[in-house]
Amino acid sequence: MAAGIVVVQQYQRMVVQRFGSYVGTRGPGLRLLIPILYHGTKVDLRERVTRVPTQKYITADNVVVDMDFVIYYRVMEDLADRAVLEVQNFEAAVINLAFATLRSVIGSLDLSTTLSERERIRDDVQIRMDEVTTRWGVKVSQVEINEVDPPVGVKAAMERQKSADAIRTAEITESEGQRQAAINLAEGQRQAAILNAQGERESEILQAEGDQQAAILRAEGFSTALERIYSVASTIDGRTMSLQYFETLKSLGSSPSTKFIFPMEFTSMLSPFLGMGGMNQPDGNGSNRNNSGNGASADNETRN
Repeated sequence: MAAGIVVVQQYQRMVVQRFGSYVGTRGPGLRLLIPILYHGTKVDLRERVTRVPTQKYITADNVVVDMDFVIYYRVMEDLADRAVLEVQNFEAAVINLAFATLRSVIGSLDLSTTLSERERIRDDVQIRMDEVTTRWGVKVSQVEINEVDPPVGVKAAMERQKSADAIRTAEITESEGQRQAAINLAEGQRQAAILNAQGERESEILQAEGDQQAAILRAEGFSTALERIYSVASTIDGRTMSLQYFETLKSLGSSPSTKFIFPMEFTSMLSPFLGMGGMNQPDGNGSNRNNSGNGASADNETRN
């Protein structure tokens, strides 16, 4: 720099001043500066990683917690002159701004929110810092919270609360499971009862339909049989019917009964056979005598 020959690296930019006035920003390469007349300040554009030491922060419910976090930031290429002209030491400025911003964010949250919503705290810190560091030509790209450590007594109380919450959740889950199992069992029994009732109903319907069809078929068969009997009986003469009655008498004779009652019409049915017996009876002259009545009776005595 004293000889006026300056090498600017690829990741650097050089802010040039002439007699203390800003005249431009030079890119990488070999640069010539006239001593005393020009002055150049190199600015590193690479991203910096700074771990902010552990500090104590007070939450909205007055609980002191220890926190440490990491900041990722870099100088923007098109605003590199601001990192030289707008702030004396932008690195120290960014770190101190991070302390103040985190205290402000934590002070607006209670302990439970601070412990459970680290992403929210990280985003709030990054947005608030960006609003300030832009005028320095610095971009805060990321903030990561490493640890949030509450006091020992608070930590023990929180552990007891977590244990109680876990037991409560387990009991609720178990009771919900038993409830669901009972519901499933009742639903299964209901479905089984419905299916059984439907099966019995269908079975009774099928049985009733079967009985109905059987009764119809029996009635049709009986009707057909009566029609056939009537058609056959209409062609039978009286003698054939009388023979059938004689068969009936033979059946009655084999019965152990000793007394039989016949209607008066029965004798009229036998009159044709009684008349046939009278026609074939021989008389005293050796010839057959035909003694026929009016269909009511016949004399079957043999005369010598």
